[in-house]
Amino acid sequence: MIKLIFFMLTSLLFSMSFYATAQDVSGIAYSIMLKTLLSHSVPEKSVSQIDSLSLQSTYVVLDTRTEEEYNVSHIQDAKWIGYEQFSLDSISYDKTQPILVYCSVGYRSEKIAEKLIAAGYQQVYNLYGGVFEWINQGHPVFDLQGETNQIHAYNKLWGVWLQRGKKVY
Repeated sequence: MIKLIFFMLTSLLFSMSFYATAQDVSGIAYSIMLKTLLSHSVPEKSVSQIDSLSLQSTYVVLDTRTEEEYNVSHIQDAKWIGYEQFSLDSISYDKTQPILVYCSVGYRSEKIAEKLIAAGYQQVYNLYGGVFEWINQGHPVFDLQGETNQIHAYNKLWGVWLQRGKKVY
């Protein structure tokens, strides 16, 4: 909880500095935010380590954001599992299958990854920087109709980290 409060204060300071010019958000600022927010308690994969063309054939991709966020846009073929409502009983994958979890920036997905690993899943990875980094590096996202340029930015505080796409709140 203290880490989350510290993160919120740090984000607020960065947001106030960068809000007016969201296009100029520094990669260094985002990196500092992620290093502060995440505990790095699970293996991580950076967006540059993921081949978007073979993503689904390599990993089970799980979206840990809210259903509303998922419905606006998600990584292609990702399965929504949520965060607040997540239950280990709701998934039944081979425990040796590589699993990639993500959320907006990586905090919620890190917590779900910890639960999966504790339950015996052997190859669980958190997408470092989350779907925001996925989009910032030019990868596509999808809604129920197909590819979209919209991304649920959670709120204006978090939305400052998105450099591409049309932000939806």
